[in-house]
Amino acid sequence: MTGFLCRAVLPVVLATMSCAVTVAGEQEATKKSTCCFTNPRFAGTCRVEPGKDETCEKILAYLNIPASAGKDYCGNTDIRGGWKLVPCDDKPRRPAKAKPGR
Repeated sequence: MTGFLCRAVLPVVLATMSCAVTVAGEQEATKKSTCCFTNPRFAGTCRVEPGKDETCEKILAYLNIPASAGKDYCGNTDIRGGWKLVPCDDKPRRPAKAKPGR
């Protein structure tokens, strides 16, 4: 009878754990609500709050497609290509100091 209980109960327990992990992963994804992008031709870091069906990866793909139009990401920039997804840094940035030449 123990073998039967293991075969009957174990799949239910594993399925429950799998659902809990999926829900936790989805909640974590929704907490990350800001995407940050950089481009050598764009001044500073572009910060975007994704919409309901958007992800940082989808926004990055849009920014890198030359013919994309219709979204107002990054101040409605027309810069396409060369965008990279970067971690959002909430610390204020200081300009780099120039090193004196020798």
